[in-house]
Amino acid sequence: MRLFKKWRGRAFVVVVAGLIAMLCGRSIGFAYPVSVSDAAGVTSEFDKAPTKVVSLVPSVTEMIFKIGAGDAVKGVSYHDTYPAEVNTRKIVGGFFSPSLKIIEAIGPDVIFYADFHHAVKERFGGGKCRLVQVQTRSIADSYKNILLLGRIFGREKEARDLVAGIKEELETIAGKVARIPVEKRKRVIRIMGSDVVMTPGDDSFQTEMIEAAGGIPPRLGKNGDLVPITKKEWIELNPQVIYGCGDDRDIARKLLDRPGWKEVDAVRNGNLFFFPCDLTCRAAARTGYFVSWLSSLLYTDEFSKKDGCVLEEKTTGKRALGVDVAYVKEAYVLSSTIHDFPNKTLVIDFRQPLTVVSTLEGERTGIESVGNHYSPPPGWVIEHKNGVEKIRERLCNFIGKTTRSASFLFTGADIDNLAIEHERFKEMEVYALVTAGVASNAIRISKNEGKFYEPGTINVILLSNMRLTNRAMTGAVSCATEAKTAALMDLDVRSSETPRLHQATGTGTDTVILVQGTGAEIDNAGGHTKMGELIGRVVYQGVQKAIFRQNGIVAHRNIFQRLKERHISAYGLIFGGSCDCLTGKDRLVAALEEVLLDPRYAALVEASFAMSDACERGLIADLSGFDAWCRETAEDIAGIKITKLKTLVEAESMPLPLGMSLNALLNGVCFGNR
Repeated sequence: MRLFKKWRGRAFVVVVAGLIAMLCGRSIGFAYPVSVSDAAGVTSEFDKAPTKVVSLVPSVTEMIFKIGAGDAVKGVSYHDTYPAEVNTRKIVGGFFSPSLKIIEAIGPDVIFYADFHHAVKERFGGGKCRLVQVQTRSIADSYKNILLLGRIFGREKEARDLVAGIKEELETIAGKVARIPVEKRKRVIRIMGSDVVMTPGDDSFQTEMIEAAGGIPPRLGKNGDLVPITKKEWIELNPQVIYGCGDDRDIARKLLDRPGWKEVDAVRNGNLFFFPCDLTCRAAARTGYFVSWLSSLLYTDEFSKKDGCVLEEKTTGKRALGVDVAYVKEAYVLSSTIHDFPNKTLVIDFRQPLTVVSTLEGERTGIESVGNHYSPPPGWVIEHKNGVEKIRERLCNFIGKTTRSASFLFTGADIDNLAIEHERFKEMEVYALVTAGVASNAIRISKNEGKFYEPGTINVILLSNMRLTNRAMTGAVSCATEAKTAALMDLDVRSSETPRLHQATGTGTDTVILVQGTGAEIDNAGGHTKMGELIGRVVYQGVQKAIFRQNGIVAHRNIFQRLKERHISAYGLIFGGSCDCLTGKDRLVAALEEVLLDPRYAALVEASFAMSDACERGLIADLSGFDAWCRETAEDIAGIKITKLKTLVEAESMPLPLGMSLNALLNGVCFGNR
């Protein structure tokens, strides 16, 4: 009996310890203290997980969040854009010139920094704060960094799982590429630079990424993060595919529109691709994701073939959703592997056939299931090649539905970022299930050019416990559309085509499914009705929440993000425009970033955003008061009286109030740094 009690007591301790570990979100079995050595060879000992971290390295920030330790991150650079949660953290400045004052105010227990952050090391070294230097020269380095962070934050299992997942993605691509004859492999180059064409060196992780995607990278006999390429080398290489980060787009077109540079195969055939900078410029938690995307663009034809797959197409998981409507039998998300890539499908099964209105398919009767299917970027080009009808048929067959009895929407916004909103008034209830992304094809209707895109970016599924008549259904769609537009405008989402001039009213691929429902009949769901009010509320809330989860956009986002949405950066303002990843520790750029970090000066630019939109609509006639504010701000920054402001911003490139505010800041910085 005593032995049994002793065993029972130990078992209780083990169970409690396990529960505590799970509740704390820590890897079970992890124990402190731990000692780690950083990239500089400095050893640090941690007796507990850090709780107040400043990360000056975007790839490190991404890794910390990915292993589940993001709550500890309190300060980041404005170059940190992923995941969405980073946009709720304190901005400490740019990657190259962070503000020591703001870092000090945070009072971090750990700072993750790069080798060129000399001022940070000088200010916070010597035992004032733990400093951990991180560098990534190769994909292997990124694995080491993930495991290092796993030890520091007590999340070794999560770190190992993350590394294993990246390796698995790369192995899948390697298997697909292995089936492509060597003579059919494509010559690929990452283009960078401002005044001259540059590319990553032979020893760069970006060169490794090209090879991992099955491409043939340039081998110039030059090492380094960034090396120049001569016209002779360019012509000899004759790249078949050129890619860059999104911020490189305009400068690449300018550089490649010159004799000798534009005659290569990639330019002649239009094989120029641009990706998010947080994918191209980092070897971090999404290396496999980026390599898969790049590879699918290189070898779309090969990957589209059935015999081009190396993995079994199957369902890999099912997650239930809480949607409590009488006619809904089950709501869930299916995870699957299609074309060797992870897909996710929202499915809502009904207890009986119902009528729905879909802006993608029109009115449908006898519908037993509705849903929203997500294919990741590596699968987009394959699906675009096959067409919507084939995608629909393939999906329905795969998940055991029929095209006759199921109505689906299709999206490039991750279903993991789904927002579910619910509202009730007396006996009436409404659900909205929303996915949304506005990073690539947001438009201002009536202002931007109409183009054909595959559907859909902002997708909304509406379910009510009432039975809506045909009249009510059309009114409901109208209310949902207005609510979506209101959500975008209140977030100041910009048109992708004319971001400096126009707020977006939607994207080019928005779709809605409205289920007619059962229950008491309602004949009106317009804006003045309670049903219309509920629909408007759930769609508005759902769109804003989904946009945050997908794109990290919140109303009170930092000034650097709002400038970037308008294709404006501190570097570009001073040096004529280029990818932020190319900036040096230039004195004027650092000074301008420091100014923008001050809420007083940022407010001038924020006010100019609203005034610019109003001016474009003809709502403001006189800007003399705003001009006086701009002049006072410039003198306040410079600390001297300025007789005449210089014209440092081209007025033709942006709305007048925005140009005036930025010109004032630049004058203040330039006069103050003489």
